[in-house]
Amino acid sequence: MGLIARLLEAKGIATICMSSAYSITAAVNPPRAVFLDFPLGHTAGKADDLAGQRHILIDTLRALETINVPGTIVPLPYRFSDDETWKDTAMRPRKDSGGRKVTADDRTERFDTPQYQYDADRDDADPACPSCVFPEA
Repeated sequence: MGLIARLLEAKGIATICMSSAYSITAAVNPPRAVFLDFPLGHTAGKADDLAGQRHILIDTLRALETINVPGTIVPLPYRFSDDETWKDTAMRPRKDSGGRKVTADDRTERFDTPQYQYDADRDDADPACPSCVFPEA
């Protein structure tokens, strides 16, 4: 995402990246970013935690306004849970009863096609959107 963010910034569009992988984000060096120490796939907050997601979004947009030094990553103060036990299983392989490696990865399934929360969202999506910005290849 940092590479795309830099391309958009070169076109005059301000960007901010949200990350749960600090070292990767630092290596990619986006123009500006926020970091949440949350499991991968939960960068905008916990599922169904609308209030928490709203706070994260507001703080992310505030960082977009206030970061003046390119490459700055601002850690946000939120905690995924009361303790850090989620780190014991997140993206770490373990063996099942048959000795096969498995993970306790509980992220939402990823799809190759756009997913919409409501059918009306799908109906409103316009691939010929005149105000949408897509990077040139």
